Amino acid sequence: MSQPKKFVLLGATGSIGENTLRVLRKHPDKLKLIGISAKKQVNKLAEIAHEFSVPFVCLESPPSSEISFAKGTELLVGQEGIEALASLSEAEVVVVAVVGAAGLLPTLAAVKAGKKIVLANKEALVVGGELVTEAATRYGATIIPADSEHNAVFQCIQGQSGNSLDSIVLTASGGPFRDLPIEDFKKVTLEQALNHPNWSMGKKITIDSATMANKGLELIEARWLFDLPPEKLEVAIHPPSLVHAIVRFVDGCCLAQLSPPSMTFALQNALLYPQRAPGVEPSLDFSQPLDLSFSPPCYEKFPCLRFAKDALEQGGTAPLVFNAANEIAVEAFLRNRIGFLQISDIIGHSLNTSSNKPTGSIAELLDLDGQVRQLATSRIEQLA
Repeated sequence: MSQPKKFVLLGATGSIGENTLRVLRKHPDKLKLIGISAKKQVNKLAEIAHEFSVPFVCLESPPSSEISFAKGTELLVGQEGIEALASLSEAEVVVVAVVGAAGLLPTLAAVKAGKKIVLANKEALVVGGELVTEAATRYGATIIPADSEHNAVFQCIQGQSGNSLDSIVLTASGGPFRDLPIEDFKKVTLEQALNHPNWSMGKKITIDSATMANKGLELIEARWLFDLPPEKLEVAIHPPSLVHAIVRFVDGCCLAQLSPPSMTFALQNALLYPQRAPGVEPSLDFSQPLDLSFSPPCYEKFPCLRFAKDALEQGGTAPLVFNAANEIAVEAFLRNRIGFLQISDIIGHSLNTSSNKPTGSIAELLDLDGQVRQLATSRIEQLA
């Protein structure tokens, strides 16, 4: 009997982290958790450490009060701590479920340590796709996507020859405002935007799904994961979220991956690959009618998706600008500082104001990321 895979979970207290732990509880004979991180949820992190006897934990900053971790647990802190966790010598797999561009540096640390990386953070490739993929080749790291759409593509292309892939269609539910008349978008409230019809996710990604910025980020990520040019990457609206992606091959044949709208399916596939095992949740029931309808997205309703496609086509640092502005704008919307339509205004302003440059060093990317965030913050102050 083989030993369980030892893995680290970065972002253990978020929605992806919670679903990863559900997979772990289902398969304790196949997986062993040896490291976890969180930004601020100290008590929740301590509960996870106790439940799974985790030897290494990491927090963004030292806890303000005494926290009782399991005996023998080592506490790491800050950026240095999370990068050390991402490159633990004992770990075979590193799950990157950190939210936003903060996932870039720990992803690079895991890459440079030659790890198998289960990537549930799309922004690492949006911001530093060229650097991350080149480093993965150099250090022998493996990146397996854990987003449902990218993992669907990953499953569809297994066993196919390298030159057989023609194009990829990523599906999108269309979010809560798919059928909303465009004139009503100015009335959208925070509560409405957080009410996703299919998926249970964290607040940031839920807003990104409502604006369809999330699908734009996924297009950019797909460019690096599957080495396809922008014109070979498409989006289709598929309201029930049963088909997660469609792969079109050069002979015109298409393969699709289907599963219920839960992240446990993609996460389990990525964690256990190449093995398969019973899932956490039931599969689709084909004794009942299933809606397999598809339609093109409306870019007039969802300008964030159009901005993302433009950034993808421009290349260089444009995707970084898109992502940084979006993160700042979404945070402002979540704090009720701006309206829903102003999210796209801030992204568009940032893209129009920032000059596009070739991808530079990691230090240059991080410096530009900070500049764009300041620019977006200034725009918010103008709009407020």
